[in-house]
Amino acid sequence: MIYDIIGDIHGQADKLKGLLIQLGYRHDGTSFIAPKNHQAIFIGDFIDRGHQQLSALAIIFDMLDNHQALAVMGNHEYNAIGHTLLCDDGKHLRPHTQKNLFTHKAFLDEVGDGTALHQYWIERFCELPLWLELNDCICVHACYDKNSMDTLKPILTNQRLTKDAIRLLTEKDPKVQHAIECLLKGIEYPLPHGHAMRDKTGIIRNKARVKWWMKNWQNLPINQTLLADGLPSKLPTDLTKELLTHHIDTKKPIFIGHYWLDGTPTPLSRQVVCVDYSVGKDGHLTAYQFDTDNPQLNQKNFAQYLSS
Repeated sequence: MIYDIIGDIHGQADKLKGLLIQLGYRHDGTSFIAPKNHQAIFIGDFIDRGHQQLSALAIIFDMLDNHQALAVMGNHEYNAIGHTLLCDDGKHLRPHTQKNLFTHKAFLDEVGDGTALHQYWIERFCELPLWLELNDCICVHACYDKNSMDTLKPILTNQRLTKDAIRLLTEKDPKVQHAIECLLKGIEYPLPHGHAMRDKTGIIRNKARVKWWMKNWQNLPINQTLLADGLPSKLPTDLTKELLTHHIDTKKPIFIGHYWLDGTPTPLSRQVVCVDYSVGKDGHLTAYQFDTDNPQLNQKNFAQYLSS
């Protein structure tokens, strides 16, 4: 079996069509159909940023409904759910701040905030599992974290949100919120005093994402540990017990998106591959073709749609 693991799409329907055709998929009038012995897996973040939100969603969910693909939830689908959920305090789970509305604008512009179409897609997003653990690999949007998975399993069904999970989110249960955000948004660490970073959308951030796939990252200098430039070689000093004990306790390959990488695609480690190469910001839609009969991770197994 070859899993065609496709990175963050962000409303780029034309690039998604191009990549699928490049990988040998063909449309049968209902959905794109996988080549023999192939299975598409979408790694999340289907929405926001691009200008073909509904077209991209139609391609993805037509394939899911036609049993031609699997998918996991990304943080942007989770944020879209949070945009609609009212908590016990009367506030939305994801606050309707200027920053949050800016990052979500492309999706809301197409579906219409609060419309029946909007609600339809929120319900479809809730069908997405937070992670997939297959016989040969694990797919999760941002971070493999066994502790978070164990926290969530009792309130999920097949890794999907349930009414109990939604209830705990609207009650702002900190353990549930933290666990979901760890899997879908990754581990973040406060930048040293006096440091900030501007992300690719122009938003100023005071936290940076941790390279959790690095061995013994907790004891590396901070300028090696974080996805941020220009940091001093200062060791983290206040990591929580969960972060201090965080480690990869599976031998399966792990596939992620989320991290807005640049340059030539290459595995992050012997065990972890990221397939997000910034398609939402003039990058290339990227896939990794994982052959379960030859599971060693290799740079040559990447595919990118290099649109003109």
